[in-house]
Amino acid sequence: MTSFAKSMLLATTLTLGLAGAAAAQEAENPLPPMEHWAFSGPFGTYDTAQLQRGYQVYRQVCSNCHAAKFLSFRNLAEAGGPQFSDSQVKALAATFKVQDGPDDSGNMYDRPGRPSDPFPSPFANEQAARAANGGAYPPDMSTLAKARSFERGGLWFLLEPFSQYQNEGPDYIHALLNGYKDDPPAGVKIPDGKYYNEYFPGHAISMPPPLSDGLVDYSDGSPKTTAQYSKDVAAYLQWMAEPKLDQRKQTGFKAVIFLAVFAGLLFVLKHRIWAGVKDASGTASAGSMPLTDPKPRA
Repeated sequence: MTSFAKSMLLATTLTLGLAGAAAAQEAENPLPPMEHWAFSGPFGTYDTAQLQRGYQVYRQVCSNCHAAKFLSFRNLAEAGGPQFSDSQVKALAATFKVQDGPDDSGNMYDRPGRPSDPFPSPFANEQAARAANGGAYPPDMSTLAKARSFERGGLWFLLEPFSQYQNEGPDYIHALLNGYKDDPPAGVKIPDGKYYNEYFPGHAISMPPPLSDGLVDYSDGSPKTTAQYSKDVAAYLQWMAEPKLDQRKQTGFKAVIFLAVFAGLLFVLKHRIWAGVKDASGTASAGSMPLTDPKPRA
């Protein structure tokens, strides 16, 4: 057998092995479906109305257990985000209680939140959070959408450099929120105090189903369903993790245009400078203007 044939056989065996492993993994832990997001692709932008709905879900549901300490209330008014007005941000911040102090007596006290405050934790410390959640620690949601991802396996690694799909985090969050099942499959044992979720690694999750139809009252006519809530809050968590996404894409697009124009100018400049230089054959390039006087000297 030739070396080329051996290489092809090895590559085929490796590919089939990866595909088989991916199929086995998918059978045990199904992959979250790829959702359509307004912010996908090089020209995608956040949907302001969706982010405002997502904030509503976060405030009424998620903030009861999860903090978001790397984001401040004033970020809600910035361009590219939910774009609440300054007065709305001030009112939204005031619905949170923030610990401050010490006062003149040396005591800490609670006050309404201000736009400059980061989103506070609903618990005083990690131990209190674990005690209130059966030993589980609710993760901070500031960067959750960027911290959660998954591998699709198979031959996807060949397509990822071309597709540039980077929305595994929102896909996973959306799937997780819709992945609760009342009855686990046969042979799957869920410990007491845990819940079965087909997308959670190991399937036994400590967080009870946080969403249900009609839980959050939308005022814009959007469906009040778990599917809609999960899509909106996943988009909002993506914005929390990357609030400058729109500005980054705009800057990148401008940089690409600048580099294209600059490359064109360099090409023209190179042609003008080196046009009269002879090559190895002793002839000047086509269309060049000679740098020496072609007339014979007397």
